[in-house]
Amino acid sequence: MSARTILSVHPAYRDDIGDLVTRRPLPGPGVDHVGAFLFLNHHGPQTYPPDNRGLPFGPHPHRGFETVTFILEGELAHTDSAGHESVIRADGMQWMTAGRGIVHSEVSPAGFKRDGGPMEILQLWLNLPARLKMTAPRYIGLQGEGIPAIAADGATVNLIAGTWQGRQGPVESLTGTMLCWVAAQPDAAVTFEGLTGRDVFLYAARGNIEVARRQVPQFHLAQLSDGETVTITTAEPALFLFGHSAPIDEPIVAHGPFVMNSIEEIRQAFADYQAGKFGIAEIVEG
Repeated sequence: MSARTILSVHPAYRDDIGDLVTRRPLPGPGVDHVGAFLFLNHHGPQTYPPDNRGLPFGPHPHRGFETVTFILEGELAHTDSAGHESVIRADGMQWMTAGRGIVHSEVSPAGFKRDGGPMEILQLWLNLPARLKMTAPRYIGLQGEGIPAIAADGATVNLIAGTWQGRQGPVESLTGTMLCWVAAQPDAAVTFEGLTGRDVFLYAARGNIEVARRQVPQFHLAQLSDGETVTITTAEPALFLFGHSAPIDEPIVAHGPFVMNSIEEIRQAFADYQAGKFGIAEIVEG
């Protein structure tokens, strides 16, 4: 089987949001998107003091894609216009399908704002094909204990969606996307197969990782060659996001919180939101 290698490595750039430390590897200089993987914000790591303002993501709309949020440290309170509410703790995640339109809020719970503490959150945007852009909104929130933690060679694969080593992730992706985050020890080696014809996403969130003896430093995104497999190794403790998805051979037109296939659809999304068709999400802080 042919093994993938690294074509290019792209650093995340700092784009802080107020007092929230934010790095954005995607989109960035040299890479607009990686197939269906459109956008990644890496918030933190940082420690909030007591009596802080918390996360700044009050009610805002989305249409045409999905958001996957990994809570590595801290807590996240979610509410949306489809009636979903949750507080996800460290090691948990949430997968929201915006579809035809949703308003959601992602803020810090009242206890976190009162007491402070460490915080690190990753949010990834996944494109939807035209046939699914107007699908009904959906939300899945999972605490860490609800995510399969699969032992690998010196690592733990936390499987969110798709399959790995015969195990199935708890989220059934509408597009057949495989997605996981991997916590690795020094000298770990994790191999993913079945990648032929797939768009592959790889981001080093903590520590440095390697593919075919080429390093992907912390806070860097890697673009890979074609191939059936990829093996990711580590010389130090590391944490990385990995996923793969079928190509979506359609135009991508993104503006603010909407991702559609044409500028006319973007204009319609703004009109529908302004007309109140997305509903309302109240801030619930838990």
